[in-house]
Amino acid sequence: MSFSDLIKKIPFLKPSKPVVAILHLEGVIGSSSKFSSALNLAGVEKNIEAAFNVSGVKAVAVSINSPGGSPVQSELIMRRLRELSEKKEIPIYTFAEDVAASGGYFLLLAGDEIYASRASIVGSIGVINMGFGYKKAMEKLGIERRVYAAGDSKSQLDPFQDEKPADIKRMKVLLKEIHSFFKDIVNERRADKLKATEKELFNGKIWCGDEAIQTGLIDGIGDIRSVMKKKLGDDVKFKRIEEEKGFIKLLLGMRSVKSSIAEDAVKMMETKSEWGRFGL
Repeated sequence: MSFSDLIKKIPFLKPSKPVVAILHLEGVIGSSSKFSSALNLAGVEKNIEAAFNVSGVKAVAVSINSPGGSPVQSELIMRRLRELSEKKEIPIYTFAEDVAASGGYFLLLAGDEIYASRASIVGSIGVINMGFGYKKAMEKLGIERRVYAAGDSKSQLDPFQDEKPADIKRMKVLLKEIHSFFKDIVNERRADKLKATEKELFNGKIWCGDEAIQTGLIDGIGDIRSVMKKKLGDDVKFKRIEEEKGFIKLLLGMRSVKSSIAEDAVKMMETKSEWGRFGL
């Protein structure tokens, strides 16, 4: 009998099973309110740290279901994941669920390898600014708006006034700069894995799983359990990281003092609009 076989027969000397920590990130990326929760670093940092501190963890699997949102919060979450992965030398595998588009795809970039379902929607590497104009509605209701400001650009793109060419031009410059930043991150993280041209990749188009493999935006098709068993063996253990909420927190929700019902209602409609763009 070999020494390794002998060890296997002694219970307390048996090698421990590899553990995969599962972290779930879902929702529109940005600020949160009572009626519409959102992803941001402040809200998920404790769970991220907990995933890397699981006893015996060999990999962190991050499932992502997000239509996008704030590019700043997207980067903060992604960078924190990468920071801990490199510091602790624990690989990250990211998995797209229904949607990982725009900022949601940004989160996927935290992975050393990226996977999706064949029916997942990924991509939308672009930047968008949406709003409404209420000028005619104000006139119809006979409401006069009074605004006083110091600084020529303080009322830029005011929805209660006619659009100004200078404001539109400035907004397009800002969107272009943010788009360039997004492209740089994709190129940084995917490097030589990208197979399509920049014109094809960065025009805001979305892809399903098989197409996303062909463009190089993801590495393969698969779910967390099947992929991680293939990587670490059939005896791998999974530890799901879940948010801890006390009774008072559950009772009161996450609403901030400054939040109003009207603001929450608008955020909830914006959230539904973000998901609605992808048929969800």
